[in-house]
Amino acid sequence: MIRQTLASIGCRYSCEVSLTLTDEESMRALNLETRGIDRVTDVLSFPMFQYTVPGRTEEAESDRAGSFNPDSGALILGDIVICPARAAAQAEEYGHSTKREFAFLVAHSMLHLLGFDHMTAEQEEEMTARQEEILNSAGITRSV
Repeated sequence: MIRQTLASIGCRYSCEVSLTLTDEESMRALNLETRGIDRVTDVLSFPMFQYTVPGRTEEAESDRAGSFNPDSGALILGDIVICPARAAAQAEEYGHSTKREFAFLVAHSMLHLLGFDHMTAEQEEEMTARQEEILNSAGITRSV
C-alpha cells in the first residue's frame, strides 16, 4: 500500500516510512500525548515535511538536508502507527477483512504523510476518492 500510494501521486523518489504496530494502551497514550485526545485510535500519522500542495514531493527539495536520508538519499516521509486491535475491531464492524482494513489505514496514513487532509468537506471528498483509487488499483475491495 505504501508503494501503491506513492505510485498514485507519481512520486519519483525512493522513500522511507516508519511503520509501527502497537497495543491499545500505547496507542491511547500516544494519542493523548500528541493530539490531546484520551482514547484509543486506529492510526496516527506523523509527517516529516509540510507540503504547500499535497502530493508534490518535489517540494521537499527545498529542505533537502532535513527531508532526505543522507545515507540512502531516500525522501523521509514520516511515521505511521497502527493499532492492530482497533483495525481488527473496525474490520468486523464494517464487515470486511482485516487485510482490507489494514490496507485502508496504510493508504489513509500515507496520504497524510504526503500532505493530504480531510478537515473540510472538499478535502475529505478528495482524500476519500484517492483512498478508493489506491485500494482498487491494488485489487483490495470491500469484499477482500
